Parts: sequence; structure tokens; C-alpha cells
Amino acid sequence: MPEAELADIYRDYIACLNRQDWTALGQFVHDEAIHNARQLGLAGYRAMLEQDFREIPDLRFNIAFLISEPPRIAARLAFDCTPVGTFMGLAVNGRRVSFCENVFYEFRDGKIRQVWSVIDKAAIEAQLEKP
Repeated sequence: MPEAELADIYRDYIACLNRQDWTALGQFVHDEAIHNARQLGLAGYRAMLEQDFREIPDLRFNIAFLISEPPRIAARLAFDCTPVGTFMGLAVNGRRVSFCENVFYEFRDGKIRQVWSVIDKAAIEAQLEKP
């Protein structure tokens, strides 16, 4: 698959997440999806995302940068949101926080098969320390 085509699929996937269009998620996520070494499958992946939106009602995925090297994508996602309670073990409780996620995806059959994700928890901690 060409680099530009894979990048377009990824952008469409991010748009799907931002719409919370869970019925379309299967167009982008493989039935055997793995997230950070956890075998979730499509149903588990969807449940994880739905939980994220329950915990962060104003969640919006913003692509800060994107590198496409088929069959892989590397992205830095930027977030500016207000988790309602505890997030990543931190008592955010409705405070607005900004942070980034560095994430790598591997595609199979044109769909996300494997995800490796790291969220910048230290950035959130630093913001919570401020009055």
C-alpha cells in the first residue's frame, strides 16, 4: 500500500473516532486487534475507546504529526481535554489538561492490527501540580 493511501486511511480512522462512529470502526480496526500487547479484538478495542469517551466526554484526537511507512504509521496525537475523574491513576476531576500520545500502528489487510501507545503522563502530573 502506498504511503499516502495508508496516511489517508489513518486520517479517516481519526475522524471516525472523533465522530464516535462505532459502527464504522470495523472499517479501520482488524478483528484481531492488539493494543500494547493485549489481545482485544475489534469488540475489545471498541469497548476501550467507548470507555475513554465516558471518562473524557470532550475527548478529541488531533494529529500533531504523522509518518507513514507501510505497513506502519507513527503518530503524535495531541489532546486538550477535561477527564471527569481519575485518569491514568491521577485525580484530574474535571481539570483541563493537555498532553500527547506517541503511538505506532501496524496494519494488516488495510486495517489496524497492532498498536503500541505511550501517553505523556508526566505532562499531566506537571499540570496538576499547578494551583
